[in-house]
Amino acid sequence: MNIHIENLTLNVIIGLLDFERDRPQRVIVDVEISYEYSDEKFINYADVAHEIELELKDSKYELLEDALLGVKNRLNQLYPNIETLKLKISKPDILNNCSVSLSENWEF
Repeated sequence: MNIHIENLTLNVIIGLLDFERDRPQRVIVDVEISYEYSDEKFINYADVAHEIELELKDSKYELLEDALLGVKNRLNQLYPNIETLKLKISKPDILNNCSVSLSENWEF
């Protein structure tokens, strides 16, 4: 089974710059999860979205790299039946003329 969560939009403290530490900014999270569905062991996509939100809001990461790893670790710990995880975090408002993002793929 595959879960796709696209355009999960959150306002969080993330970044190194002074103004990024002072006020929340918009980030957009896209995630794809492949998992083994058996014996009615399913992953609730609403719970996944909520866990991503909690991780990013509570941790106030300075680097997108650390944010990706934090979300990956949280989801992997909570959902051991995840087989692959694709995660992308975008900061659409950080530069005037483009959106900046970071992504990674994992196999468990």
